[in-house]
Amino acid sequence: MSDTVSMGASHVTRIFSCHVPICPVKTKAMRTTVSPYILLILTTLFWAGNFVLGRAVNTVIPPITLAFWRWALALLILLPFSMRHLISQWPLLKKSWKKLIPFGILGISCFNTFVYIGLHSTTATNALLLNSIIPVLIVIISRIFALTPVSRTQAVGILMSLAGVLTIICRADVGRLLAFRFNGGDLWILLAVACWAVHTFRLRLRPVELHPLSFLTAIVAIGLVVIFPFYLWEFSHGGRFTPDLVSCGSMMYVATFPSVLAYIFWNQAVVELGPNKAGLFIHLMPVFGTLLSIIFLGESLQLFHVAGICLISLGIYLTTARRRL
Repeated sequence: MSDTVSMGASHVTRIFSCHVPICPVKTKAMRTTVSPYILLILTTLFWAGNFVLGRAVNTVIPPITLAFWRWALALLILLPFSMRHLISQWPLLKKSWKKLIPFGILGISCFNTFVYIGLHSTTATNALLLNSIIPVLIVIISRIFALTPVSRTQAVGILMSLAGVLTIICRADVGRLLAFRFNGGDLWILLAVACWAVHTFRLRLRPVELHPLSFLTAIVAIGLVVIFPFYLWEFSHGGRFTPDLVSCGSMMYVATFPSVLAYIFWNQAVVELGPNKAGLFIHLMPVFGTLLSIIFLGESLQLFHVAGICLISLGIYLTTARRRL
């Protein structure tokens, strides 16, 4: 995993300094050399850490406060890199503002805020289980609204990958799965899941002329404007945090990795592979959640972990592999 992280990290500067928009136009000069599969692997690794961390600090940082400062810091990180693109593409941004608003609301404001609210009253396990519905929702939405065909092999791959997720989360014990109970936090996670599925599907409507940094900075700014009144409400009701090492370190992690880097990686990969293929990689989140627990929490690798990882890997292979004639 460390090799994968270092490979992706070596391309971060290249992506930030790219002078041309990453878009579905099939011109070699307009595409980076970064594999979209590496970008998706890194994205899900960063997001798995976000879920684990969001649950860990739920008694330290209020949910809307965490969402607001996450994106405020992310905006500060983005601006030095995106400012020149924002200036040069300002007429295009003004022209596209109606298209950008839904991305800011669904992908920035709603998804992350709902996840953090949900993690205050549900477990990270429940959240990851519900989050695993996203690939299926993306396929359904794409099929209904874009008539995107789904082959039999792809359908089998999606179901096999989902089975791998369930194997890890319920520890290969059907009784654990049957004992699953919804609570208020789970409903917030479901709302977040629906928002992200629609956001991912709508990435096909992103203005292709916009540089990735212009696009991300614009939707982060929109998302912050939407979150701000709710942040003030939470603050006025006592929702505050102590700026110590734990809270500040957590803020910097969620602002940098699950926000700036993961969103750039995800947006590019969805454009290159399509929402159906990219969405399936979300099933890697429980895998990375397991590995992070083993590395940082001292948990041991069990047989059900291996079985689940194998099912997810095979499912992703079946769904993303090109057909052989």
